[in-house]
Amino acid sequence: MRFGASFVFSMCFGIGILGAQNKQILYDFYEIPQSLMINPGVKTTEKWHAGIPALSGFYLQAGSSGVTVNDLFANDGIDFTTKIRERVIDGMRKRDDFSFNNKIEVFNGGFRNPNRPDDYYSFGMYEELDVIVYWPRDLAILAFEGNGGDNIGRSFDLGDLSLRGEMVSVFHFGINRKLNNTLTVGARAKIYSGIFQFQSIGNRGTFTTTLGQDNIYRTSLDVDMQLQTAGVDEITDVLEEDSSSITNLLRRRILFGGNLGLGLDAGFTYKLTPQTTITGSILDMGFIYNSKDILNYKVSGSATNEGLTVFLPEDINDLDNDLWQDLVDEIEEAIPYEENESGYISFRPVKLYGSIRYDYGQAESTYNRDCGCAVTGEEGKNNDMYRNSVGGQLFMMKRPRGIQAALTGFYQKRLGRTLALKTTYTVDKYSLSNIGLGLNLQAGPVNFYIMGDNLLAYRNVADSHYASLQFGFNIISWNDN
Repeated sequence: MRFGASFVFSMCFGIGILGAQNKQILYDFYEIPQSLMINPGVKTTEKWHAGIPALSGFYLQAGSSGVTVNDLFANDGIDFTTKIRERVIDGMRKRDDFSFNNKIEVFNGGFRNPNRPDDYYSFGMYEELDVIVYWPRDLAILAFEGNGGDNIGRSFDLGDLSLRGEMVSVFHFGINRKLNNTLTVGARAKIYSGIFQFQSIGNRGTFTTTLGQDNIYRTSLDVDMQLQTAGVDEITDVLEEDSSSITNLLRRRILFGGNLGLGLDAGFTYKLTPQTTITGSILDMGFIYNSKDILNYKVSGSATNEGLTVFLPEDINDLDNDLWQDLVDEIEEAIPYEENESGYISFRPVKLYGSIRYDYGQAESTYNRDCGCAVTGEEGKNNDMYRNSVGGQLFMMKRPRGIQAALTGFYQKRLGRTLALKTTYTVDKYSLSNIGLGLNLQAGPVNFYIMGDNLLAYRNVADSHYASLQFGFNIISWNDN
């Protein structure tokens, strides 16, 4: 059997212990143009911006809610097999996951409508890779312990197998509009070009061993499982036959040559009072119709057997029969395996943000008008800039096994128009002590930002459940620079 999906599994488990895609530091950090990407309705302050191609936005995030590298390989005098038993087999649960997300902006830009300065348009293109593999707990126990001994009578849940991954190229265009002095709204349209996608979700089934009648044990299998792949088979072929042509294949798929889809982002910023602001956004409400380079694997059915049954001495003269092949044929008839090329729809992982922010410490007397303005005609100054902000943020994301959520508290300090710092404290499934720090530096028209998450874990990265890094360069204009 040619099983090209081995590419999928090698990728999933090959990343090892590398999260949710929560960009809590960047969210509502409106001095940075990329904040538009996670809230199209964020307050905008610039006349125009242009990202440095391929350098305007780089994002890397990795997480493991279960075991860490240090848990398994620390020199602590504990036998490795014992660690596997206690920390992996017994320690991890079916909702634990290994996840990885990487995003690179190819280009990003935006400009204010000269005839309608309350409108700000943004556009760009980025590549995103997202993989999540849930821990298949019952399957791991079955592999580690077998189906004998204390596991006689235990029903192993085959639905524990759940994974999803994709790499997409995204082209986008957004409109940000200030409706009045208190409300700003925005929306962003997206076209997805899928490079590859795979998913094995919604599986169900059981594997049970009990005491038999004709033989010692009876095995029962009831299964309905599938693995769907799009774009994987051709990549596997190219890597096996001529890896030098992989660049051309990827370039074609990036530029609308992959499986296509549509998406939408929307968001708002609303001032409850001159100093209190609430925001919200919903991202990636979209789908991709996978119809090219499809290869799916499915197994479905149920069977019960007690293995090979031989009656002696009656069957002594028939032992040359291919009894084993008869057994295999019987099982394959009851539980057929199939490969097909049926297209399917994959939905993007929807993300939801919300926040409340309190600003205090108004900057300079020239900024004292509370008009809810962005950029005005008076030398492009921002008329409601405050030196300090505190608040809270909520993040939720749709994952194959339900909603993944995070809660963040933050403090932001602005030092004129040159420097802004934001520190966050986040609680989620990966960490209860995630401290992050973001810096935004404006040197004339050149903008540089860098953000890191879970900083306390950097003392021992191997023992970290979570890490993220984001940085980028832009050119920003407020006046005529």
